[in-house]
Amino acid sequence: METSLYLPVKQFLETAGYSVKGEVGGCDILGLSDGDPTVMVVCELKLSFNLELILQAVDRAAAADEVWIAARISAKGRGREADKRYRDLCRRLGIGMLGVSDMGEVSILVSSVSPMPRSNPKRRTKLIKEHRKRQGDPALGGSTKVPIMTAYRQQALACAAALVDGPLRPRDLKAITPKAGAMLRDNYYGWFERIDKGVYGLSEGGLKTVEKMAGINSPSTSAITTT
Repeated sequence: METSLYLPVKQFLETAGYSVKGEVGGCDILGLSDGDPTVMVVCELKLSFNLELILQAVDRAAAADEVWIAARISAKGRGREADKRYRDLCRRLGIGMLGVSDMGEVSILVSSVSPMPRSNPKRRTKLIKEHRKRQGDPALGGSTKVPIMTAYRQQALACAAALVDGPLRPRDLKAITPKAGAMLRDNYYGWFERIDKGVYGLSEGGLKTVEKMAGINSPSTSAITTT
């Protein structure tokens, strides 16, 4: 699965000086620099290099400063990474190529450059905000068919956890998020229920979700270390 490539590439980009998180706004990997101005790097993952991977990278280039694609290097050396035409296409588009070995070693096959100006500043701003609002790095890049742990979902879970001991008012949850009132009223995930005017508790589904997350986040079952 693409998630097997996430940690090696994450470590590679962190070594280059980026704060890296997975599955941000549809990007498999999104990294931000600590400098001013902020530099955004995006990397898309696939088990092998193909046209779809390049198309994804071209889409991300509208918002990112650097765009990379990463895939597993073919054991027999016959993959797209060995095709000069494929590498030349990436060079012309300014897309960097990273090869990941079976041992998790990451190598630069084509360096990333930015030949064209960004054309979607609103999307860029949205991606940066989502990256910065997330607590830790709760989602493995390349994940599919699983709910993505967005900043909104993290805050909703924190509100749900606070309601385990009993109903509360939105103002009691302001320390978790200033949007607690709207979050409880909108009830996007179905985890909350109105007990009285301005008072909210957990629904049965909300209680089950909190219990499930408590099990997932236990030391013996943690899927990824937050940073």
